[in-house]
Formats: sequence, structure tokens, C-alpha cells
Amino acid sequence: MINTHASEHAAAYHSPPKSRATELLLSPVNNKQLANLCGALDENLRQIETALDVSIARRGERFTLRGEAGQRARASEALQQFYAQAKDTLSVDDIQLGLIELLNRPVRHIASGGGLAPALLTRKTELHGRTPRQIEYLKHIQEHDITFGTGPAGTGKTYLAVASAVDAFERELVQRIVLTRPAVEAGERLGFLPGDLAQKVDPYLRPLYDALYDLMGFERVGKLFERGAIEIAPLAYMRGRTLNHAFIILDEAQNTTPEQMKMFLTRIGIGAKAVVTGDVTQIDLQRGQKSGLIEARQILREVRGIAFTEFLKEDVVRHPLVARIVSAYEAHTAALEAHAAAPAGHGEA
Repeated sequence: MINTHASEHAAAYHSPPKSRATELLLSPVNNKQLANLCGALDENLRQIETALDVSIARRGERFTLRGEAGQRARASEALQQFYAQAKDTLSVDDIQLGLIELLNRPVRHIASGGGLAPALLTRKTELHGRTPRQIEYLKHIQEHDITFGTGPAGTGKTYLAVASAVDAFERELVQRIVLTRPAVEAGERLGFLPGDLAQKVDPYLRPLYDALYDLMGFERVGKLFERGAIEIAPLAYMRGRTLNHAFIILDEAQNTTPEQMKMFLTRIGIGAKAVVTGDVTQIDLQRGQKSGLIEARQILREVRGIAFTEFLKEDVVRHPLVARIVSAYEAHTAALEAHAAAPAGHGEA
């Protein structure tokens, strides 16, 4: 049953001051599709409001959109697109991922060189790059032996790297997958945690396990672990090894030292492919300790055969608020830097 009072509920949302309204009439009218479009308690509409910074009021099939002109146009396009898809139930995930693709549509064709995003052979058949830089990242991984992917949390750096590793393994391009992370203490002391070393470092590696389970299934991943075809280990375990015919991923690379980064990059053997991911704004090394990821980007930028993808907040594929959180922190950091750079005594009589 459709909530015909949704407009009263939506009116409670704040709307930008002095904003004009756009009226949208969805047709042909289908009550089931309208219900699927709006979601339970209008949750899908709230997702659109949050992502596009508009307010939406509804009476039946008539929608009133308030906000800046460009945002109203995007919201109108989103509503029409989702209404066409609403023959089946639309989950919050469907709405959020659809909004990300919608926001990146104007530059998708240009960024992808007019071609399609690389297809990945994983359990999730719908998996693909959803932003221009994600598409570029996947192409870089396929075309280069070493790829660096850096940028904010939520941009898909690690997940797409693991998906590319699974794709290469399934196509028998590599014989095993090796995933590693530096076990750096983010303000906590591992020594106080219970258990042996493996149990203490396991929480640091958990995101890698989760990605594998999602892309290959729990049982298959377990069997491949038993065969040694998949390995997940702290970075320190890589020292002294040569990894041939493997797909190797170094995650959270901003927490490597320059020595550790050099050690990792020189582990790569014949028939191997490596991906290095990290976010240089979230370094947990001790104060004064230089990040190996930052140094590697400077040293290797012009080395042929190595590709770099720099993700931005627009590539965040998480809750719509995450991109705004990233923007707020960036603005705050810029303000602090500007204040620090101001001449001493500025503004004094």
C-alpha cells in the first residue's frame, strides 16, 4: 500500500533556502512501481535526497523537487530511471549504486575511451567499475604488472583489486593469490590483545577475507586456503620470498615504511602481477616516520610498466554521506593549512 501522505513526511526534511521547485509526474501510473520506487517508509527517496542535496515531496505519482537547478534535474532523472526499474523491489543498495552511476554518467564514456569496462570473472556477475576512475583502475590492473591505487576510503581500491585477482585466478592467468597488509597499530596495542600472533593480526586482515568470501564463496575460499592457492599474511611474512605466477595485493600501503615498500616490490617474480592500495590521509605510522607509499609514488612515477590511479571523493561507492564526510574533512584540512600559512601577526594593529 502506498503512503499517500509521503509529501507531509518529506516536507519535514529541510530544503535549501529560496530554492525553486520542479514538478515531476511519473507515468504510466503503477501503484506497485511507485511503492517499490519509494521503498519502505520512503527510505529510497531519502537516499536520493541525501545524495543529491534536494528535498522531495510526493502525492501519488506527482513529485515536487526543491534544491538547486542542477540537482533538481539530476533528481528528476534519478526518479524516472528508478521508476523504470521498479517492477521489482529496489533495495537501498540498488538506489545508492544507481545514484553513483548516474552522477558519473556524463564523463563515463570519455574516461573509458569509448569502450566498455573490463568484465570480471567472479561470483558476482554484476560487478564492474562504476566511476570513470574505477574503470581506469581495472584497465590499469589488466594492462600493467604493477598498479598503484590511492585515494579515500570507500572508493573500491581493495575490493576491485581482489576482484581482479579472483578474475586472473579463474582465467588461470596466475596460480595463486597473495594478499598482505602491514600490521600497524592504529592507536592500539596488539600486545594487550589475547591469543597468539596469528590471532592478533587477524583483525587487520579481515577486510581481505571478507572480499574473498564475497567474490568466491566461503567454501571455495576455504578449499583454496587448504591447497595454498590463496594466502593472506602480514607484510613482515613476505621478506626473503620470491612470488612467481601470483597475483599479489598490498593493502593499506600508506602504513609501510620506505624499506618495507622496497622489500615488497622486489618480491615480485616471473609471471606475477601486483597491486598496491592505500590512503595517504590515514597514515598510522609513528610521528616523523615516512610513508613508503608516498615515497614510492614519487620515485616510481615515471617508471614504464607501472600504472597509477588516483581516486577522488567522487569515486566513493558507499553510503552517500561518506563522500560528504570526505569533502568536509578536506575543507577542514585546507582551512587549517591556510591558517598555518598566514603571515605571523596578520590582522594585528
